[in-house]
Amino acid sequence: MKQALFAFFITLIFSSCIVSKKKYDELLAQKIRTEADLADRSAQLNKANNDLDSLSAQLKKLKEDTTKLGTEKRSKSQQLARLEKEHNQLNNNYKNLLSSSGKQTRDLVQQQEQLQAIQQHLDKTKRENDSLSNSLAEREKKVQELEQVLANKDKFVQDLKNKISNALLNFKENDITVKVKNGKVYVSLAEQLLFGSGSIEVDAKGVTALQQLAKAIKDQKDINIMVEGHTDNVPISKKSQYMQDNWDLSVMRATSITKILTKAGVSPKQVTASGRGEFVPLSANDTEQNKQKNRRTEIIITPDLDELFRILETN
Repeated sequence: MKQALFAFFITLIFSSCIVSKKKYDELLAQKIRTEADLADRSAQLNKANNDLDSLSAQLKKLKEDTTKLGTEKRSKSQQLARLEKEHNQLNNNYKNLLSSSGKQTRDLVQQQEQLQAIQQHLDKTKRENDSLSNSLAEREKKVQELEQVLANKDKFVQDLKNKISNALLNFKENDITVKVKNGKVYVSLAEQLLFGSGSIEVDAKGVTALQQLAKAIKDQKDINIMVEGHTDNVPISKKSQYMQDNWDLSVMRATSITKILTKAGVSPKQVTASGRGEFVPLSANDTEQNKQKNRRTEIIITPDLDELFRILETN
């Protein structure tokens, strides 16, 4: 552009001699306008270049933003797809719940009724269990009382047995035996200590033994005494109006012994006389030795069991 202007001026110079002043002025004015236009064009060009750089930067940023937005769009699209899937699933579940709500309501009512029945049964069972617990506690208390009473009775019986044994130490073991059986004290007196054959009168030695026995037990007010007469199976040789057989003999012998005991201080209210005859032998009546063993009187001493019966009756 500058070379063209330069050539233009040179031409004007060489031709000045032949160009008129008017023509020169026109050319000069044209030159000035051209330079102004050139400057304006240069400014426009610079502005256009600046605008182009700005647009290039904006375009680059737009491309970057577009890429970023594309990535976000894909992510949002995936989220949207998941949400739509969940929404559809929830919607289907909701529809299913609506369609089954009637059945669920009926099931709920039935379950509530069952729960109420179970609760009532539980309450009833609890009341019964409480009642059983109270009853069990009462029974345990009574069992303890019974055990204590029985323990006291066992000690009492054993002490009484020892007291009787000590009182009869001067008699032979073959004549008198003392033992505890079934919670009772059994004092067994052989016939040879008490009676002659077929007699109901107690010999002097037997009276002494019975008096010593009475002395040992007369102060015991909480006992009962059973006097049992026993014989062998040999029939009596002398019958009378009052004694026809061994049964009569055993009863009358028991009565004789009872009178000696009561005379020695034992309360008649505590004594019972009975005869068992030949029907409760210790051994078979097949030898003389066994028959002698069967001819005996047993004095059975039983502790008073009223307290025990009282506890049992309150059960």
